[in-house]
Amino acid sequence: MASGVTALRQVRERELVAATRALFDEQGIQDAPVEKIAQTVGIARGLIYRHFSSKEELYVLTVTHYLDELAGELDAALKRQDDPAARLECCIETYANYCLRYPAFLDCTLALMRRPARELHEGVSESVWLRLGQGIARCSDHIAATLRAGTESGAFTVADADYMANVLWTQILGTMHLARIRVGVRQLAPGVPELFKVAPDELVRTCVASAMATVAPPGHY
Repeated sequence: MASGVTALRQVRERELVAATRALFDEQGIQDAPVEKIAQTVGIARGLIYRHFSSKEELYVLTVTHYLDELAGELDAALKRQDDPAARLECCIETYANYCLRYPAFLDCTLALMRRPARELHEGVSESVWLRLGQGIARCSDHIAATLRAGTESGAFTVADADYMANVLWTQILGTMHLARIRVGVRQLAPGVPELFKVAPDELVRTCVASAMATVAPPGHY
């Protein structure tokens, strides 16, 4: 009986996360209130808190849903490449394009990173915290493993592959945020700002070029 209840609970949790993900993709993170999520699944708002300790916990699990999907795309993309430089280019391009396709993933991840890790940890259960860490680590490890292989072959100069993987991960999030607003700002004349269009596909290329230049030996990129 207990196993049946657990299985039903897991199914309901997956439904709630899927509904949250769908609302994020359709309307954005700011327009996915708990009431609307409950309505989508067909349950009362209060029942959501039988499965999640807070709205934040539900949102964090939705981020892990994105991360699991991204990790799968990275797995598939990297199988087609053997050379470390080509693998890193493929990895960064896949990641940047994922941010471009799913702006809500970008918004969610940046929102989580605005808070100290300790504060975020205190707001969710240990199991949810672990799943978030596993999701991020699985994605960033693709970058780190590629950096280690490239350093061993002489293609890259990286002292700490895990540190650099986290730096590149964060840089891409920041750069791809420009794809959300699609404009840059420049000074047309003293005291006169001007907006100019920013092409999303150009941002993807910039992410790749910036990553390669960051890790390449001096004078090699």
